[in-house]
Amino acid sequence: MSFDLSIIWQNLPDILAGFWTTCWLWAVSTAGGIVLGFLVAVARRYGGRLIASVLGVYVAIMRGTPFLVQIFLLYYGGPFIGISLTETPTGLIGLVIYGAAYFSEVFRAGFEAVPVGHIEAAECVGLTRWQTVRRILLPEMALLVLPPSVNIAVILIKETAVLSTITVPELTMVTSVIGSQYYAFVEALTLLALFYWFLVEVTGRAGRWAEAKLSRYRFAN
Repeated sequence: MSFDLSIIWQNLPDILAGFWTTCWLWAVSTAGGIVLGFLVAVARRYGGRLIASVLGVYVAIMRGTPFLVQIFLLYYGGPFIGISLTETPTGLIGLVIYGAAYFSEVFRAGFEAVPVGHIEAAECVGLTRWQTVRRILLPEMALLVLPPSVNIAVILIKETAVLSTITVPELTMVTSVIGSQYYAFVEALTLLALFYWFLVEVTGRAGRWAEAKLSRYRFAN
């Protein structure tokens, strides 16, 4: 047995296509999760007790069940309630809904970390709720929510691997097929680990860079 790099070179176009699929699924689902998570956090804060309770149940379910179970229910159970989607849209929607639950908790904690006096001052000068969120809450909580948001983004990178179970042609699926075809599981899994490590490392460095920029901006103003 030997580590055969030729297998990787022979299948490099398929591997790069799978890597690209993983990257765009992760990027779109992270962006969608941030937007949806922010809306959920705002609705729980300002939408009244009923809305807050319903969304609280959603967050609890998403955070309390494995993503694998969620994606199976969405893909295989969706047709029972009239939702029939192909593999890639199912994976993307599943990641967005899953990530949004975690992002919403980060935003909720960020809202609560802003001093109450700042909110009261905004209300005193006549700012609407949306203006208060946009001009007071968001700028003050940006630095607070950045590190945990980066951690959630890293989690979503790794959760893209789960999409291989519903045959989404992302990196894990492609390398698994190559490993099975050539009996080169060590080569395939090593390459898979390196790609995921690369994505996580780039995301972490980008998060640290953004945090440093925000810190300088915050203290300069």
